[in-house]
Amino acid sequence: MKVIKTGVSSWENRHETFTEQIKDLYELGNEDNLDALEGYNDATKGLQNIIKEAIETNTPLRSLGAGWSWTKIATVKDGVMLDTKPLNTRFTIADTAVNPAYTGNKDHLLFAQSGNGIWELGAFLKNRGLSLKTSGASNGQTIAGAVGTGTHGSAFDFGATPDFVVGLHIVVSPDRHIWLERASAPVVAQRFIDLLQTELVQDDELFNAALVSFGSFGIIHGMLLETEPLFLLETYVQRLPYDMELRGMMAALDFSNSNKLPCGNERPFHFSVLLNPYDLDKGAFVTTMYKRPYRTNYQPPVDNAAGIGPGDDAASFIGTITDAVPALVPIVVTKVLNTSMTTNTDPHFGTLGEIFSNTTLRGKLLSSAIGFPAELSPKVADLMLKINKDIGPFSGVFSFRFVKQTKATLGFTRFEHTCIMELDAPLSDKAYNFYTQVWLMLEHENIPFTFHWGKANEVTPQRIQRMYGDAATRWINARKTLLNADCQKVFTNQITQQWGLA
Repeated sequence: MKVIKTGVSSWENRHETFTEQIKDLYELGNEDNLDALEGYNDATKGLQNIIKEAIETNTPLRSLGAGWSWTKIATVKDGVMLDTKPLNTRFTIADTAVNPAYTGNKDHLLFAQSGNGIWELGAFLKNRGLSLKTSGASNGQTIAGAVGTGTHGSAFDFGATPDFVVGLHIVVSPDRHIWLERASAPVVAQRFIDLLQTELVQDDELFNAALVSFGSFGIIHGMLLETEPLFLLETYVQRLPYDMELRGMMAALDFSNSNKLPCGNERPFHFSVLLNPYDLDKGAFVTTMYKRPYRTNYQPPVDNAAGIGPGDDAASFIGTITDAVPALVPIVVTKVLNTSMTTNTDPHFGTLGEIFSNTTLRGKLLSSAIGFPAELSPKVADLMLKINKDIGPFSGVFSFRFVKQTKATLGFTRFEHTCIMELDAPLSDKAYNFYTQVWLMLEHENIPFTFHWGKANEVTPQRIQRMYGDAATRWINARKTLLNADCQKVFTNQITQQWGLA
C-alpha cells in the first residue's frame, strides 16, 4: 500500500468551522502494479503495519472520510489521521462467494473499499443498472464516513445509510482483521473469506454496534452493500398551507387522504417540509419524491441559477446568508430562500445520485440536526416557532425530514419513524447559542431526541444515557470485545472520551 507521510500538522474540515492539531496526515493508496484483489489485500497488510507503528509510538489513529463532519468525530488531536479516499476499489461478488443461505439478490451485492465516495458509487452503479438505496442530501462523503456517522438519508420506508450495509471488513489490530456480518443474516461464503484472507465473525450485536462507530472500532477497510435496480425519482417542490392536513401528514406519515400532494394519496419515497418562520403565512415548502422505473428518455435535473438541485437541503444555500443584524434577519432569510427554492408542479426526474448530488459548499455554514419521533414533529415545529420568537431571530430555516428506524446500535435515527430537524445557519456564535437554547428547551419539554453525530451538538455522557440507555453500554462492550487494550487506546480520540464512549 502506498503511504505518503505528508508532515501536515493541522487539519481543517470541509466547512472550515474548526482546525485540529495533529502529528501527521498519511495519504493512503492502493498499489498500481497489483490487480484489484491483490491491491486490496496488500492494503490490508499496510493498515496492519500502521496500527503496529501507532502502538509502538503510542500514537492515536483516526481514519478520515471526506472531512464532511462539523464535529471532531473523524479527527485525533496530536495523532495521525489517515486519508483513505484513494482506497476506492470496488468488486462485484461471484456466486461462489455468496452464502447459499443469503436471502437477498446476490446480483445486487457490491463490495466497496472504504474510500469510495457516494458520488463515485452512484455513477458506478448506474452504469450497471443499479442504485444505492438511499444517501444523504449531499453526496460528498465517503461510504465509510457516511455509514460510520449514521448519515440519515430521506427514505422513510427504508432507513439510513447503515441499513444497506450487510458486511464489514475491519482491521482491528496488527495481527487480526475480520469479516463481520450478522449471524441472523449470513451473506458471504468461505470462498469470499479465503479471497480476503480474513476471519469470519458472525454476530448481530457486534455488527450492529460497528455500523455507526465513527472510527472507534478499528479501520473499516471494506463494506458489502445491498443495492437495488436503478430507478428514477419523480420530484416536486410545492408551497402548501402549513395547516392541520400538512401537520397530520408530518405526524403520521399517512398520505391516504391527501388531495394536495402532486400524486394524490400515493405514498412517496421522500417527504420533507421546510418552514421559514418569517414567511409562514405563504405556506411551507414541501418536497415529495416518488419512485419510478428507470427509463432513458428523461431530462436529468439542471441546477437553477443559484446552483441548487431538487434534492438539496437548506445547507446548500443558507451559507450564502450574511449574518445580518437582528432587525434584518427576516428580510434576508426570506429573500435568500425565495431565490434558492424553486417550486415545480411539473415533474422533474433523476436517479438517486442525480437528485441528491450536491458536493458544493457555499459560505461558512453551521449545521445541527436532531432526531425525534415523527409523531412529535408538529409539536416540535410549534416549539421552534415560539423559541424563535422568544430568543431569535435565527438566521436560518427549520427543515424536517423523515427516516425509518435504523438497526445500528448508535444510529441516531433510532425511533420507529424518525423526524430529523435540521437547523442550518451562517457560522456564528449567535447561531450556536440558538442551538443550545433549543436543546435545553426540548429537554425541558421532555421531548426525546438524539443528536446527529457529525453535526453541531453538545453530547455528554448524561445525554448519551438519556438518548440511548443500555444501547450505549452494549456499544462500549462490543468495542471491548473486538479491540484489545492497546488498540482501544489507538482508536480513542478526544471527543469519544468526552462523550463517555471510550
